[in-house]
Formats: sequence, C-alpha cells, structure tokens
Amino acid sequence: MTGPAVEVEGLTRVFGDFIAVDHIDLRVAAGTVFGFLGPNGAGKSTTIRMLCGILRPTSGRAVVGGFDIAREADELKNHIGYMSQKFSLYEDLTVDENLHFFAGIYGVRGVRRDERIAWALEMADLHGREHLLAAELAGGWRQRLALGCAVLHEPPILFLDEPTSGVDPASRRDFWEMIGQLAQGGTTIFVTTHFMDEAEHCDELALIYGGRIVASGSPSHLKHEHVSQALLEVECGDLMKAYAALKGDPSLAGVALFGNALHVVAADEDAARASIRRALETRAIELQRLERIEPSLEDAFVAIIQDSAAEGP
Repeated sequence: MTGPAVEVEGLTRVFGDFIAVDHIDLRVAAGTVFGFLGPNGAGKSTTIRMLCGILRPTSGRAVVGGFDIAREADELKNHIGYMSQKFSLYEDLTVDENLHFFAGIYGVRGVRRDERIAWALEMADLHGREHLLAAELAGGWRQRLALGCAVLHEPPILFLDEPTSGVDPASRRDFWEMIGQLAQGGTTIFVTTHFMDEAEHCDELALIYGGRIVASGSPSHLKHEHVSQALLEVECGDLMKAYAALKGDPSLAGVALFGNALHVVAADEDAARASIRRALETRAIELQRLERIEPSLEDAFVAIIQDSAAEGP
C-alpha cells in the first residue's frame, strides 16, 4: 500500500444537537499499530464506525485503504477487517460454523477458505473447540474467535473497537501478542482503547476528548511533551485526606489519584517536596513514600485532559 492507510480531514458526526465527533484530522501510516485513546463517550466508536463505512459522516472526508468512506463504503468493507467490542459473533453457532459463515460473507471459498479457517484455529488456539457454541466459550476464547473471523479474508487494515473490554488481564496480554504478530505481517491495526497499558504497545496514538483530537504522537512523545515538569509519587496513610489537602495548594501544578498513591506535578521540585511534607504533617497524615518518578502515559493523559477541560469548548 502506497501512502497512508487512513487519511481523515475534518470528519464530523452530529446526532441532533449533539456533536459526537468534531472536525477531527488523522493520518495512519501503513503497517503501523495506531491507538485511538479516550474515555467512554469521547467519540471513539462513532469514529471507527464511520471509518468502516457503517455510519455516514455529517461532514468531512476520510479515505481508508484508498477508498472514500462515503462514496465507496461497499467496496471498502471488502478490504478491511472489523471487530467490535461485542465481538460480532453468532453465539448460537459453533466455532466452526462462525468461521464458515464469516468466510462466506467475505467471499473466501474453496481451498483458500479451508486454509484460512485452519490458520484461524491455529492462531486463536481453538483446535479441539470447533464444535463448541460461541456462547459456551469464555470471554478470552470468544475474543480470539472474533479476531479470527475478522481477518479470514486477510484485510490490509484491521479495525478493533475496544477489543479487550470485559476480558481478564491474561487474555488481554495474549490478545496483544496476536495483534503484534498481525502487525509484523504487514497489517495496519487501528485500535480503540481506554487501557493505558495497551496504548504503550501502539506506534502512534491520538487522544480524543469531547469529540475532538486533543493530542497525538508516539507514547514516548506524549509522555515527555505533556509532563515536562517534575513528577512526584506520594504514598501516605490517608490517601483521600491527603488528596484534599494538596489539591488546592497553589505551589503544586497538579495532583491526581493513581491507584494507592498520589501523583503530584511541580515546577519546583524542592519547594513541592517541602509543601507536601508540611501539608501532611499539619493534618497528621503519615507520609510513607515521596519519590520522583518517570511519567506514565496515564500521567500524560490526565495532564492533557485537564488542559483541554481548562481551555473549554
């Protein structure tokens, strides 16, 4: 494939008075894993449905794999794979029946169909489970089957919409290994997710918030571009009380809850350390650990969202 696999200009989708996707621009290089990040309701699924030719845009344009999503939606669907967060399976059909059904939809027949089904069973480690109903499979196995069905026709571009939603961490890890193998084979992967650890596997990311792209770049670029000040991790006895105490401190650039700790952003590290110790001591909160750390993608995401919210619409 020459040129970008996906090219989007001013893509917009409006439902009544609600702007779900607001004039977004994207470019996805062929053969890369592109992550589309954002909270629930940010516009991820609406965007991916437009890019797959399922939902017509209100305005703007997009070309996917050389096909215009508005004028060539039918042709486009034969050249992409799509896996929704509900796995797109027929639960009253067996594993084998699902594979044969999707092979028929994609026009994969004869010897090639048998070869691709055998490949999908091997890739998804479903040998011996061919006669089980899809409804009888655990979440991780249904996920593998859905991926196998989505790539039976060997599409150059694969869209995955929240593909690991509702599955256990081990299944999520295994699934990303399969995504990596497909990408190594030359498939362009466009994946939506709200899991920050998954986003680290992507070559490039775009963060969407309130229907708008608020940041884009590699995971490394986003982390260092948007968290350029000192980042301190605070562990203490009463986390919520400490959060309330530090949140309004003008000497601290930002305070956020991260699991069992607080992450504090500060322009002046020494002054921030003194301010944190003083605030906790005044409120008799035990300080267990105060340490400078490298920013995570989640830190960057929090900073970007806070900046976007402060700027307003």
